[in-house]
Amino acid sequence: MSSLPDDPTASAEATPIHLPTAEDAADIAPGLVTLRRALHENVEVGLDLPVTQKLVLEAIEGLDVEVSTGQGLSSIVVVLRGGARKEDSTGVVPAVLLRGDMDGLPVTEATGFDFAATSGKMHACGHDLHTAGLVGALGLLHRVREHLPGDVVFMFQPGEEGYDGAGKMIDEGVLDAAGPRVKAAYGLHVSADAELGIASSRPGPYMAAFSTMTITVNGKGTHASRPATGKDPIQVGAMLVGQLQEYITRRFDIFDPIVVTVGQFNAGTAANVVPDEARLVVSVRTFSETVTSRAEAELPQLVRDLVAAHGLTAEVDYEQILPPTINDDAEAEFFLATFTNLFGQERTVRKANPLPGSEDFSRVLDAVPGAYGHFGAALPNLPVDEREANHSPRARHSDDGLADQALFLAHLAGRRLAQLAED
Repeated sequence: MSSLPDDPTASAEATPIHLPTAEDAADIAPGLVTLRRALHENVEVGLDLPVTQKLVLEAIEGLDVEVSTGQGLSSIVVVLRGGARKEDSTGVVPAVLLRGDMDGLPVTEATGFDFAATSGKMHACGHDLHTAGLVGALGLLHRVREHLPGDVVFMFQPGEEGYDGAGKMIDEGVLDAAGPRVKAAYGLHVSADAELGIASSRPGPYMAAFSTMTITVNGKGTHASRPATGKDPIQVGAMLVGQLQEYITRRFDIFDPIVVTVGQFNAGTAANVVPDEARLVVSVRTFSETVTSRAEAELPQLVRDLVAAHGLTAEVDYEQILPPTINDDAEAEFFLATFTNLFGQERTVRKANPLPGSEDFSRVLDAVPGAYGHFGAALPNLPVDEREANHSPRARHSDDGLADQALFLAHLAGRRLAQLAED
């Protein structure tokens, strides 16, 4: 054990308390597969997930836990109280949090699974596995609850796919559900195109912040044969597409990157008309708070200045949707070391670079130390060139790794509680 307080890296390989085994995980695996497939077939989108919530509540019924449901969303918060609870050096019983998101996407499924959804919605991002895996972690830790020196909070979250469900659950008190604020938080995301059973993470920035910039270029409509009598917003909007790219390559550090994409450009109604306005919607991805703040300050002013130089005006609405997902360095090392200790170095990947996607678990990591990572869930023996990534209508996630997923989450919580109880 480290003599430093709250050092999660010191004993990831140690198991100072009785924790679930691989045999325990194998024992519950069939039930997790059944639950996953029921969730997959009955997928729901957004913050209101009544069927999903009911399936989870039925799966955990009878456990000796504290259960509460959300007020403004279909969330579930479960608190498992350890039977060997011990105050830490600050006089509180430590708690850690495990999170699983539950919502799907408005995607028409084309996997060919016999349990495929037919509603025009789909678990294309694997949240059915996240939910079943978290139920599994709860079941495994419940088996050894008398040995746990602290409490575990299980965060069953709706609305990850663009609804900021994590932020809403934080507002409703999930981080303080055990009493004192949780000391650490962990999450795991499956990948349909990554090798089954391979886990990956990294210290520091792990996933991108996501912001949007909506630009309305105000011009003056006229006949297309006489453009000089108007002010063409399409021509100026097209200029912005290139100038935004040029600006970021010359003004931002390539080692603290920013990715700007114009995802929408809408203007005009006919070939022979210069319209009054053009509208662009821009995606901005950043990986640090510094660049996130700089982008919000500089890009709207750049747009207004460039448009003004052409004699037009622009309205710019800039919105930070999600902050970057930044892993605590020590917690990320603990995450990786715990997985390696359980499953071997050959199944553990330390990512060299962060991922450009975004994730609302960033809200949790903004508030408490923790770590987030990915877990490969490609179908066994599926050729690499036939794998499709998350969000594809053909994304096929295997549930063969559910037992390992649940065991890993259980050990993250149990081992971290053991460390915190010794500090």
